[in-house]
Amino acid sequence: MTEQGVEVATLAEKILAVAKSEGQDLLRRSWTLPVLASLYQPSVFGEVKGKLPTISDRALSQSLKSLEDQMWLTRRIEQVSRPPRSMYSSTNTGWAISEALTDAISFAQHR
Repeated sequence: MTEQGVEVATLAEKILAVAKSEGQDLLRRSWTLPVLASLYQPSVFGEVKGKLPTISDRALSQSLKSLEDQMWLTRRIEQVSRPPRSMYSSTNTGWAISEALTDAISFAQHR
């Protein structure tokens, strides 16, 4: 296996260890990991969309809803802004996966 392959395998193992059996189906969906990677800090829908330019609005909306249903992210309404807008934050297992992905992306960018 190449050095990059070993790094990816290590990351995948770390994600599977965090998710255990609770979210295997969710992890298999195409946008779950990219959406979690984009939620390394609380973001509104447009910010997440900006980080993932090839995702459709519908796919992003469905991914956010699935992650919220799994309790891997929280959605809160910001009443301060006009109009009010939803703020998304990774939590629980979603936060742990987001952290692992962010660390891996940072490491790869600094190489």
